[in-house]
Amino acid sequence: MQDNAAGTDVKITGWVRSVRVQKRIAFAEIADGSTLKGVQVIMDDPLMARDMTTGCSVEIAGTLSDSPGREQSKEIQASSVRVVGEADAETYPLQKKRHSLEFLREIGHLRPRSQTIGAVTRLRDYAEIGLHKFFHDNEFVRIHTPALTANDCEGGGETFSIVTPGTDHPESDFFGKRVNLTVSGQLHLEVFAGAFKRVYALNPAFRAEPSQTGRHLAEFWMLEAECAFVDKLSTLVSVEEEMVRSTTQFLLDNASAELDLFARDNERLARLVRRLTDQQPYARVTYTEAIDILQKADTTANFVFKPRWGQGLQSEHERYLATTHFDGPVFVTDYPAAIKPFYMLPNADGRTVACMDLLVPGPCELLGGSLREHDYSRLKGAIEAQGFEEGSLDWYLSLRKYGTTPHAGFGMGFERFIQMVTGLDSVRDIVPFPRHAGRCQY
Repeated sequence: MQDNAAGTDVKITGWVRSVRVQKRIAFAEIADGSTLKGVQVIMDDPLMARDMTTGCSVEIAGTLSDSPGREQSKEIQASSVRVVGEADAETYPLQKKRHSLEFLREIGHLRPRSQTIGAVTRLRDYAEIGLHKFFHDNEFVRIHTPALTANDCEGGGETFSIVTPGTDHPESDFFGKRVNLTVSGQLHLEVFAGAFKRVYALNPAFRAEPSQTGRHLAEFWMLEAECAFVDKLSTLVSVEEEMVRSTTQFLLDNASAELDLFARDNERLARLVRRLTDQQPYARVTYTEAIDILQKADTTANFVFKPRWGQGLQSEHERYLATTHFDGPVFVTDYPAAIKPFYMLPNADGRTVACMDLLVPGPCELLGGSLREHDYSRLKGAIEAQGFEEGSLDWYLSLRKYGTTPHAGFGMGFERFIQMVTGLDSVRDIVPFPRHAGRCQY
């Protein structure tokens, strides 16, 4: 509409964000979800607004005109107004004032109409388009991995089990065995990487973590990719870095108003977005180097969990590395084998595996990946040592017998990417309908 010339006859539909009636004129802001700001409607006869209330849906016809105000370049001079759906002004919870994100979570059926959640939703849309564009431009094939699986590729046991009503044992259940909601599509992607070389998926994932932090959800969207004929960790890191850079640039090109909304009073966030898209390589350190940095910093940072080699990085450690020490994205590579999953390729030192995490300000760990073990005997031993049910991963193991290749892959929490570029504290404000321990509203 902003591109149309003044004097153009227009008709719009949407929802009233605010209405203001004066003695000789009335104003209303109408939003339809397509842009950050609604369109201002001018009614020369205030009686035209007599049935309009905040939250009602309307159909308005009129003429587009240049706006003298600074907030918009165009406005509509209304010739007719029709209220399509009424809204009780006394009980409608989204009045024209600042609402906390915690309050908006309590009215999940209406919060998409708020400016913040509207901006997040459009960013999700453009980020998904940007990701698909990157992968297709780089000859990846999208695979729809299953939501139902007999495997837990992470081996952590944090899965939701599927139970058919009226059955007591997995053997007598619908599938004849225990079946879970997927925590990751990685193993299934590896199957297709053995035929298409480069594959990816963007699908829901489910994790039965009781965490109540703002970093975890029981249902979320996971971006995963696998690449055959990759034998260097640096190759995989380059793919990941370019994916983040390309997708962030796509947001800057197509949703700059939404990004500006969140960075308006947050120079650190604005600097991060600029850093994500510039051509300077992201920082890279080994896990051993990261531990050394953290141990030297502990005298002033006074970490709750003391950094020690052989233990996982806590969120306070990741936050220090990304936000304080590097002040931007940093790849941490080569973690101890003992704290990583069975499918990662061991390094020559026998102590670490060829893997990485990308840490960023905000959500801390944005993505993780590794070279995959492609040797049949070593993988068989790792599976047995992990204690998986006998035979449950024979299909995965057999991939190493029939034309196996060095290969690698990674996974990124989609919500964490959006959390990173918005600077919002909780991932619950990123997903349309958050599900977490004790909460499954709607």
